[in-house]
Amino acid sequence: MERRELAQLLEELRSLPSETEWLEFKEAKTGYDFSKLGKYFSAISNESNLKGRLYGWLIFGVKDDDRRIVGTNYRNDQAELDNLKHEVAIKTSGGLTFIEIHEVLLESGRVIMFQIPAAPMGIPTAWDGHYYGRNGSSLVALNLQEIEQIRNQGVGKDWSAEICQHATVTDLDTEAIQKARVEYKKKYSRLAEEVDAWDDLTFLNKARVTIQGKITNAAIILLGKPESEHLIQPSVVKMTWVLKDKDNIEQDYEHFGPPFILNTELLFAKVRNLKYRYMPDNSLFPIEVNQYDAYVIREALHNCIAHQDYEKQGRINIVEKTDELIFTNLGSFIPHSIEAVIENDSPPEYYRNRFLADAMVNLNMIDTIGSGIKRMFVTQKNRYFPMPDYDLSDPSKVYVRIIGKILDENYTRMLINYTELDLITVMLLDKVQKRERIKPEEAKKLRSQRLIEGKYPTLYVAAQIAALTGNKSAYIKNRAFDKEFYKSLIIKFLEQYKSASRQEIDNLLMDKLSDTLDETQKRKKINNLLFEMSKKDESIVNAGSSKRPKWILT
Repeated sequence: MERRELAQLLEELRSLPSETEWLEFKEAKTGYDFSKLGKYFSAISNESNLKGRLYGWLIFGVKDDDRRIVGTNYRNDQAELDNLKHEVAIKTSGGLTFIEIHEVLLESGRVIMFQIPAAPMGIPTAWDGHYYGRNGSSLVALNLQEIEQIRNQGVGKDWSAEICQHATVTDLDTEAIQKARVEYKKKYSRLAEEVDAWDDLTFLNKARVTIQGKITNAAIILLGKPESEHLIQPSVVKMTWVLKDKDNIEQDYEHFGPPFILNTELLFAKVRNLKYRYMPDNSLFPIEVNQYDAYVIREALHNCIAHQDYEKQGRINIVEKTDELIFTNLGSFIPHSIEAVIENDSPPEYYRNRFLADAMVNLNMIDTIGSGIKRMFVTQKNRYFPMPDYDLSDPSKVYVRIIGKILDENYTRMLINYTELDLITVMLLDKVQKRERIKPEEAKKLRSQRLIEGKYPTLYVAAQIAALTGNKSAYIKNRAFDKEFYKSLIIKFLEQYKSASRQEIDNLLMDKLSDTLDETQKRKKINNLLFEMSKKDESIVNAGSSKRPKWILT
């Protein structure tokens, strides 16, 4: 949101009644207790769920009694404010965290608006193992009735199994039914001869796509004629493929409706699966592979179909960029974390569309034992490609990114081929190489194996791996130098040129700082160096102003 939109939203929230359980204002003038903030996160998340909202708000810098803006200095440093998302995720159930943290700078003061996701359907949000709620404006333990109310959400209700009124077998596509027969016989080869003897309704009942000859919503999704989509309105059954260029500008698109059993193949054909070449160790001949593995695309797309919340009236989107595919479907990720799926390697206890998922299993579209996602990771690992990225930060949507190139060929191949690491460890190292933050305990595990170095959270793959790959220069560039080296550069500059502006010091140091730091982090590091040299070392002094500094030697 832009500043104007946030300011307008803030005014609307300030005008709401004080007993609104999904909204809380705090002054937090200088700081706020982290544990209490987490309790409010749990409470507002649970109350948003119970009130049927997608999210709630915790707002700092506003008095609770009269809603007057007083401003807050809570985590004035932008990096510390950004870190809060990760810090909260460590303590919440399922790694839930803020959708966004909005900093609004107004004439009357600085306001922080924490956008808190509603608890996922069927799962109350816990903070440090305890569930919290609101009683009016008071923070209280979530009572047992409310806990059960959330846990029972969706239980017994399966939209995909509902009978589609007024639909008959004539609303199903004959080519799609024939394709379903072929796939069913692949899945159950021992029944092949029997299948050929069944009429269409018998087959559909046996494949559990219909119920006693009645057409279900699942049947329309998988086998319906293109015009049959209107039979399940207002729900939407649509997949959209979008092609974007390197500047994220849309180049082409196409929509696909029922029957999904056929149209997933048409959508797949749209993807430009180009050849990718890389040089294996000790060889002069390149290995040539497709950018994307067919199984990985198939599994990602079919998972979107099986787990889409069709009642949200949105589309399944597949965005193709230069070197990546992005899949999104509506509805929360029910297992909550991708790590839980990989470690457990078993079907979830609850499905959003149980009937549809079972039908897709019978028609050979998804795996029957819930191991499809793990196989995606293993396939990418064996191809030496980056792991799939699952972004679950938005509780109303699942976002999956498949990268179609090797980010660092030497690192990836050496880590996989020569260190015999388990898949979870490879996933963690993959995050480190992508500059994604990992949890402190995960960093500790990697550090104990001497696989990473650096000061948390700025981590990089350790020197021993760089030595194996021959990429020592990249290691040195990541590791950078100690503070005394940078201080000596500043002093030598001042000795030669007598004074230096902040811009000149930035030009001197920016390209010498670690490549693991972004531009903001590099500027902050230079701030800290200048502060230390002027206040602690007293080796330099600012002879200018705070806005226009002029650094000279003391």
